[in-house]
Amino acid sequence: MSNSVSTSVSNSVSGSYGATLVASDLDRTLIYSAAALQLPMPDAEAPRLLCVELYEGKPLSYVTEDAAELLAELSRRTVFVPTTTRTREQYARIHLPGRTPRFAICANGGHLLVDGVSDQDWQRQVAARLAEECASLDEVRAHLVRSASESWLLKERVAEDLFAYLVVERALLPEGWVKELSAWAEERGWTVSLQGRKIYAVPKPLTKSAAMREVARRTGADLTLAAGDSLLDADLLLAADRSWRPGHGELADTGLSAPHLTVLAQCGVGAGERILREFLYASGPGRAA
Repeated sequence: MSNSVSTSVSNSVSGSYGATLVASDLDRTLIYSAAALQLPMPDAEAPRLLCVELYEGKPLSYVTEDAAELLAELSRRTVFVPTTTRTREQYARIHLPGRTPRFAICANGGHLLVDGVSDQDWQRQVAARLAEECASLDEVRAHLVRSASESWLLKERVAEDLFAYLVVERALLPEGWVKELSAWAEERGWTVSLQGRKIYAVPKPLTKSAAMREVARRTGADLTLAAGDSLLDADLLLAADRSWRPGHGELADTGLSAPHLTVLAQCGVGAGERILREFLYASGPGRAA
């Protein structure tokens, strides 16, 4: 571990406190594709990177080496809960440094993994809320396909039979189309988020914050920390005791703010490293999972 990392860690792990739960988004918050790295310096001065995800045998997502060490320390000191909109299959491709998290939140809160297995009680709770509070997936999916144009639509997908998303050629996406879709979805209890080339349509009751609260209840955590960059992370950041967002992403574009939310200036993979440092500082001396 580099001197700067070891100093940061040692300053944050002495003393005695209760358990801290850290619920963090992954893509463009802690881990970054090559296109999202945003390295601001010449190549010769860039930090060394560690690959944490392969897709079809090729490297896909990275963290800095210092971030990897910070993450390993965080996994020892807190209840670290990866919290993602990814499906379970997509999440399984990621191999984060440190202990394998006992809990993980996938499908934007639709699946709560416990030791790698989706919790059936949680699945039943989610299904009941979706049936009661919002329009069906079939209705929303049909509208997405019907209103999209072949000129910019690349793929149409359903995730875990819970929500839908489109992969688009963003440069060709008509101005105002996402806004119109958001208004249509709002009336039916759904929310829309544009992340890179993906447009997500997600039921409003399907939230990362609800799943985070459930993990906090089960673990007895007395402090919740969170980080994220997209609109689908907003509820998570607002529900946590303390939270952070990087200088990039939908939340930066919309200017989300709250008294307990720290807005970081860093963008790209450097923001991921900074977020991990902040988690360690905030978890307090001696807080252990």
